[in-house]
Amino acid sequence: MTPSHTFTGEEPEHLTRAGRRRAQVDPLAALRAPGDPPWDVYLTGTVFLDIVFTGLDSAPVRGTESWARGMGSSPGGVANMAAALARLGLRTSLAAAFGDDHYGEYCWDALAGGEGIDLSASRTVPGWHSPVTVSMAYEGERTMVSHGHEPPPEETAPEVSPRARAAVASLTPGRRAPWIAQAARAGTRIFADVGWDETGAWDLAGLADLEHCEAFLPNAEEAKRYTGADCPRRAAHALTAHVPVAVVTLGSDGAYAVDRRTGEAAEVPAIAVEALDPTGAGDVFVAGFVTGTLAGWPLADRLAFAGLTAALSVQEFGGSLSAPGWSEIGAWWKRVQSLPGQEPMALRRYAFLDGLVPERLDRPWPLRRAVPTIGFRPAT
Repeated sequence: MTPSHTFTGEEPEHLTRAGRRRAQVDPLAALRAPGDPPWDVYLTGTVFLDIVFTGLDSAPVRGTESWARGMGSSPGGVANMAAALARLGLRTSLAAAFGDDHYGEYCWDALAGGEGIDLSASRTVPGWHSPVTVSMAYEGERTMVSHGHEPPPEETAPEVSPRARAAVASLTPGRRAPWIAQAARAGTRIFADVGWDETGAWDLAGLADLEHCEAFLPNAEEAKRYTGADCPRRAAHALTAHVPVAVVTLGSDGAYAVDRRTGEAAEVPAIAVEALDPTGAGDVFVAGFVTGTLAGWPLADRLAFAGLTAALSVQEFGGSLSAPGWSEIGAWWKRVQSLPGQEPMALRRYAFLDGLVPERLDRPWPLRRAVPTIGFRPAT
């Protein structure tokens, strides 16, 4: 590795409606005991069908037609996080509404049948069409156009969540989600992120459910706006007055985290890769951090693992189906160790992977990837 830390380029069974799937690695194997919650992570939200165009030379220009060199389709929205968690070996339960159109059928099959995600708390809504996002990736950024309607109120997330070790919540300014407080009272560890505050208030008091959270993971700009700090690292420290663990993503500079309970702080640089599509990278980062936290890893290892999984994800199309599995993580670790001229300190930063990645890099559970169209039929 170069001095800038640039890198080139008994297992659990998941019970789903589609049957049993076997993950490659169970990061919580040593911690499992009788009486544990049936799920490692619970989450709820909106599932989109994502259609992603890549290979654009520039942003589309009004009044012209742009041709993309690549295209992929996959489940998106909350599916990005759910798939990333499941591919890391966590038993994942998702509550979401699905349209009863072909898009909804495809997303359900991809998540339940392809990824082993429990959808027993999800519902197919008659007459409701699936939300759709078209994403255009260029110059390391993306532009998105979405369309969808709110599902009927009776099809929204249940107020009582299933028993789980952890839950991931997306906080909405000015609005409480009753299930978050209920889950926290039941012992579920809540990890929260947040979207852009369209109201412009940037008031932490408006994130009422933050009081129930163990960790808060905003990006640098969000963290600075919520705290008024002029530096994302100072913002992370300020956030620990409201939540035990603050993790601030710094884009190309990596991530910084503070744990108020232990006094621990850590910063890990980003891994430089050639990005094909950044869709869902933030969700994959959160999934990696949740995995390391539930497994009891040190803060710096959790940050490094989250950054690695996010970096590997941007090299594939789409959000949910770009998330890496343990074969991809293991292949990366073996490759960087074999490259000449690597920086010893940077290699040691990821040495914790030695006891985690599979020795064999075969794929007993092949990863499904985003494809240009969802309409192909099996050959007869």
